Amino acid sequence: MRGYGFKAGELLSGPGNLALDIDPKLAWALAHRDQFPVDLNRAEPTMIARIPGIGMLSAKRLVDLRRQKRIRFEDLTRLRCSLEKAKPFVITQDYRPSLAGQESAMLRQHLRDTPAQLALW
Repeated sequence: MRGYGFKAGELLSGPGNLALDIDPKLAWALAHRDQFPVDLNRAEPTMIARIPGIGMLSAKRLVDLRRQKRIRFEDLTRLRCSLEKAKPFVITQDYRPSLAGQESAMLRQHLRDTPAQLALW
């Protein structure tokens, strides 16, 4: 939590526990849709780190990379970011999400982890 700049009250805004079907960063991003999509070429490093699918190391690398050139979508691929989760929340020089107008509930259904039965053999 500290590395990403979250406070406990931000992630646990309501009564109860964290959602089990999505990670806490994704839950926060869906609850704060007014702050997304984020332009990776202009955003603060702390905001880049709050994007689902982009970790602290990738956020630092993106900030370093944008000092050299404008960030393109293929740069996210090279940094091995989780593109499935990050796509609706980022803007790059050559990419703007088509899901930007989609409701949070629909996006949650699309991005949640589907439970799978593990095989014994």
